[in-house]
Amino acid sequence: MAVQADDSEFRRYKLARPIGFMFALALMSCALAGCPGAADYRKQADDAAMTHIDKAREKALGRKEAFTIETPAQTLRRRLLEGQHLRTQGPASLGSDQLEPMEYWPKDDYLKRDRPEARDPMPVKPDDPMKITLAQALQIGAYNSLDYQSKKEDVFRTALQLDLEIDQFRNTYAGLIGSIFGADGTAGTGMDTGLVNTAQAGITRRLESGLSLSSRIMVDLAQMLSSGREGSWGIAADISVTLPLLAGAGEHIVTEPMTQAEREVLYALWDFERYKKTYAVQAASEYLNVLAQLNRVANAEGSYERLIQSVRRSQELAKAGRLSEIQVNQAVQDMLKARDSWISARMSYDRLLDNFKNTLGLPTDARITLEPTEMARLGEASKQVLGMAPNVNEAEGRDYKLIDAGGDAKVMEPSNDGAGQYELPVEEATKLAIEHRLDLKTSEQRVTDAQRQVVVTGDALRPGLNLTASASAGDRRDALSSATESTVRFRPENGYYDVGLEFDFPWEKTAERNAYRNALIDMERAVRSAQALEDQVKLDVRNALRGLRQSRESFRIQSRAVMVAQNRVDATKMFMDADRAQIRDVLEAESSLVTAQNALTSALVSYRVSELQLQRDMGVLEVNDQGLWQEYMPPEVKTAEVQAPPRK
Repeated sequence: MAVQADDSEFRRYKLARPIGFMFALALMSCALAGCPGAADYRKQADDAAMTHIDKAREKALGRKEAFTIETPAQTLRRRLLEGQHLRTQGPASLGSDQLEPMEYWPKDDYLKRDRPEARDPMPVKPDDPMKITLAQALQIGAYNSLDYQSKKEDVFRTALQLDLEIDQFRNTYAGLIGSIFGADGTAGTGMDTGLVNTAQAGITRRLESGLSLSSRIMVDLAQMLSSGREGSWGIAADISVTLPLLAGAGEHIVTEPMTQAEREVLYALWDFERYKKTYAVQAASEYLNVLAQLNRVANAEGSYERLIQSVRRSQELAKAGRLSEIQVNQAVQDMLKARDSWISARMSYDRLLDNFKNTLGLPTDARITLEPTEMARLGEASKQVLGMAPNVNEAEGRDYKLIDAGGDAKVMEPSNDGAGQYELPVEEATKLAIEHRLDLKTSEQRVTDAQRQVVVTGDALRPGLNLTASASAGDRRDALSSATESTVRFRPENGYYDVGLEFDFPWEKTAERNAYRNALIDMERAVRSAQALEDQVKLDVRNALRGLRQSRESFRIQSRAVMVAQNRVDATKMFMDADRAQIRDVLEAESSLVTAQNALTSALVSYRVSELQLQRDMGVLEVNDQGLWQEYMPPEVKTAEVQAPPRK
């Protein structure tokens, strides 16, 4: 189609029209697509990932629960840093919202956007240490622990990977607009210049059956800017279809990556649930151990003060000629040891407290104290459960009898009477673990995954046979030389259509052969991993039960030992005043009392931690999205079987 321009105004219009057409088409396409920015894409990714997580959570855990990777604007860590005026290295110490966007930052308000409110709104006073209870510590860890946040992000990442695999089976749209300035002097009649404008749109779709469909439509305009200003339109469309019939055929083969991605989200959720239980037990254990160490500090301080009094008393007795200088020096020496033990206990307390802050994700230099009444409540609860005798004279019952009442010396076996509610029979505890341990479920499902990989790699050993079909109609005007040709008239009846078969001979399958053999090895490894984990779970449960029984017996023994040691201290002091004992007797009694007190504290904490560890190892300890646990309540309290070593 030739067009002659007679005046300059028309020539300018003719020159601007192709360029204007391309820009108008670009703007129209952008408007239709919405031209999403980085912030829009981020929100789309968040929505997609959270949708997959919500569906998978209900399937994996049978319940809905709040889940987010959004960090609050004012975490407790940040409020402590600011409220207690702690040292920081830079803006990153307070949070990502304090960072300044760097050069070429995407058009996204991610750093300065509104963030959720803190879910642990505990007041921070600049001059007073923050006192936290055990329940508050669990919540603080869930909201501030750096590792806790990373675990949640791992779940989110697997959901994004699933969305990417699902995208393989969605409609995929593509569009391209281009304008090329060209100069052509091949005709020998001078240099011809012009524009070649192209616009094309396409759609691709892959079905779960393996059928792949791809189609395009192209519109071209070749426009001369010299000579006769000729121009020509082109329009073309094509479509192609491919369907595998042998290797690669079947929904189970085609959708395997998506199936595996779906299962990875389930595994990530199970792993996160397991982590929540492990973290809660770890945090509680560290919390109670810090309080136990504080109790040891008090015991060491009390012993130190009593030894100071003993030194003063021995010095007075020495002046009266009732005690030798050697015994006075013994008292002074033990007093110095007690002071060293007291200082060492205080340093250990500070060290354990700082480590606990790190576990919770709080600044190490934050001024924090723990609620000491937690230990008192734990002691009262343990007395009720374990029946600690309030008086040594009452320790003649069956639970506290250590020797036979008969004339022969005979070691008494530990009794199950008065066992705690979690001291279940081994078989019952193992059954609960097999039913509830989420990591066991994962290992079992990994075996199924490995089996599917054997199927997939075995399928790749088959020859390839694909059914293909294609169709095309119209013609392109994608070169400057085509500007002088006539405009294309789109006629599907004049198009080209074909159907064919492609057969790929299975002559070279070395990579596929090795992949198949490796898949079989991976399956065997998955089976062994499942077996090893099952044995380890059984071992963990049995060890937890043993630890629980041992802690119970130790608690009862040490409770009696404390009473005996206290009576011994009181008696030696009276004998000392009556000149019927030496200072060495007083010092030894004092040392035994501190040892027994510390052992009782350790046994008390050990029993409670053993209860939590057993529930964790059985998989029955539930932890919600706030980090708080709900302990398992056995339907019936039963006594566990004590496995004693064979008697010789």
